[in-house]
Amino acid sequence: MIVLVLGGARSGKSDLAERWVARLAPPVTYVATGWNSDAAMAARIEAHRVRRPAEWATVEVGIDLPAALTGIDGTVLVDSLGTWLARHEDFVADTGALCRALVERRGDTVVVSDEVGLSVHPPTEVGVRFRDALGSLNRAVADVAQRSVLVVAGRALPLVGWQDVLP
Repeated sequence: MIVLVLGGARSGKSDLAERWVARLAPPVTYVATGWNSDAAMAARIEAHRVRRPAEWATVEVGIDLPAALTGIDGTVLVDSLGTWLARHEDFVADTGALCRALVERRGDTVVVSDEVGLSVHPPTEVGVRFRDALGSLNRAVADVAQRSVLVVAGRALPLVGWQDVLP
């Protein structure tokens, strides 16, 4: 099963994903895509690290998330697609390779990503490009996921595909 957990900053998306994964079969591997880019990010990474169960393995990845996923058996939590995409030059990532890796891997996968399209219009061209690239990436992952949820203010809203609502 592939689950996509979307949400804005501080929405509770990572907390929900961690709770979801904790109910799945072990072993669990936490795949971290973030890096200590500044003191604030280092603090966020540490907060995530502290709340994870000690028995979960942690794998830190750079841009080669698809290869990392193919090498892990069992349950995986990927946190998050936004920081993974940000590592790519001009925000161009191999979305097809990621989706193939998600579909082909053995074990359940919960993927966390930021939903940035509901915010104010980015004031810079770089911000617009990132928002658009992440929106396309999220849509591609949602297309291969069996379940998708949007987390708002700590509450999860199940999402359905357009094919489920059109007459």
